[in-house]
Amino acid sequence: MVAPQAYVVDAVRTPVGKRNGSLAGEHPADMGAHVITSILDRTQLDPMAVDDVIFGCVDAIGPQSGNIARTAWLAAGLPLDIPGTTVDRQCGSSQQAIHFAAQAVMSGTQDVVLVGGVQNMSAIPISAAMRAGNEYGFDTPFSKSRGWAARFGEAEISQFVGADLIAKKWGISREDMEEWALQSHQRARAAIADE
Repeated sequence: MVAPQAYVVDAVRTPVGKRNGSLAGEHPADMGAHVITSILDRTQLDPMAVDDVIFGCVDAIGPQSGNIARTAWLAAGLPLDIPGTTVDRQCGSSQQAIHFAAQAVMSGTQDVVLVGGVQNMSAIPISAAMRAGNEYGFDTPFSKSRGWAARFGEAEISQFVGADLIAKKWGISREDMEEWALQSHQRARAAIADE
């Protein structure tokens, strides 16, 4: 038996704005709804053919809480029958949503999964979810965990510290990273120009 293959059929994104810029007041559900309806319009996909909606979101609090994937689907005026779920794998959240969708299709449990990601960092600043427990007596998501403290102590654990540790271990300089970033942007511009 041949396993089903998963394909990305189309992709769109919202415009990119500056912090506190023209998109700052947009509700994350409406931003997600815009992407969802744009994909459905472009592909002419029947919304009832969608088995699931999976969105990545790092700071799922405030207007981004309550399962923003399903909220965006419903804000788009789409059928109540379609479920949704939200994934938080920090900066890899939307990529993980794609992985989960591909796994569902390749396992044969789903056929069509609409995948995306949403975060309005002007409305909900990055790391807001990490600080959301302060009023309940948790300075960080890890504070008061005996197991965490036994393993890591009080040292800061973050992607920033992790990036510094990786750079030191593998001898990656700031200049190396700037060259890599420039090359990435040049490749992206060339790919866009070739469309």
